[in-house]
Amino acid sequence: MGLTAGAVGQAVAVPADLVKVRLQAEGRLVASGKLPAPRYKGMGDCLRQIVAQEGGLAALWRGGGPAVQRAALVNLGELATYDQAKQLVLASGLTGGKDNLGAHTAASMCSGFFASVVSVPADVVKTRMMSQDPRAPKYASSLDCLVRSVRAEGLAALYKGFLPTWARLGPWQLVFWTTYEGTRSACSLGGF
Repeated sequence: MGLTAGAVGQAVAVPADLVKVRLQAEGRLVASGKLPAPRYKGMGDCLRQIVAQEGGLAALWRGGGPAVQRAALVNLGELATYDQAKQLVLASGLTGGKDNLGAHTAASMCSGFFASVVSVPADVVKTRMMSQDPRAPKYASSLDCLVRSVRAEGLAALYKGFLPTWARLGPWQLVFWTTYEGTRSACSLGGF
């Protein structure tokens, strides 16, 4: 269910993700002197130019495959891991065997770590696909990007940005799961 929810949610959001990646890449290109001035005036202008210059509305889903894969993997990783991690924490006695904030915190951090492990390779591919020049693409497909990145940079290329991703997902998981568990407890629904 988590895999499906992540995939569907991201499929809808790909155009916004594409614009975000393009605007971020634009700033780096201007700052490094590779581009004399920004090509886009903002989000709306970026959307308009992509549609007008890169193949119509379908162009808004460029890089959509790896974006959907990434979101599906994040959701799979976080949802599938949380309950299992919590059961292991409870069984270990680390929190006195109690389903409490300590157990929720430990399980949340495990969930964020695993979600990062399974999703960062797809995130690397997604970012490379979305930020490449559409007029002269470097990669023919997501698989081509994956293979060429590993050949050129080794397997470590697929985990570039792992620590920042975990630093982002870990706290998010912590807030989400502790709030979720607290809400369930307050409503007398029991733990997850």
